[in-house]
Amino acid sequence: MEQLLGTSFGVYLGLTCIVVGFAAYMTGQALAQTWKPAWHLAIYILLLGFADRFLTFSLFDGELLLLSGFIIDTLSLMAIGYFSFFSNRAKATVKQYPWLYERSGLFGLRNIAQNS
Repeated sequence: MEQLLGTSFGVYLGLTCIVVGFAAYMTGQALAQTWKPAWHLAIYILLLGFADRFLTFSLFDGELLLLSGFIIDTLSLMAIGYFSFFSNRAKATVKQYPWLYERSGLFGLRNIAQNS
């Protein structure tokens, strides 16, 4: 596992999933609340992936230019960011248009007019 990540699993869990994952979560939330398109999130998460790789290298002596570590870190951050984006987008849509939509699950919306 350490050969794929370029660092220990504890560093991956603590730095990537918790610290930088929080930044990815907040980025997804901010983009959803400002009604930006979802593809903007991919650019920001890619930049967070570069920052995460650098922090892993500089703070924990991980491998900087390991492609598999960068891909795993960035995909983990994308999962966190898109989860935040779509759940907050559904919440914002229902809050903005309560006469049109109601929540249907974590990410979904249901048209109220079709339910009547």
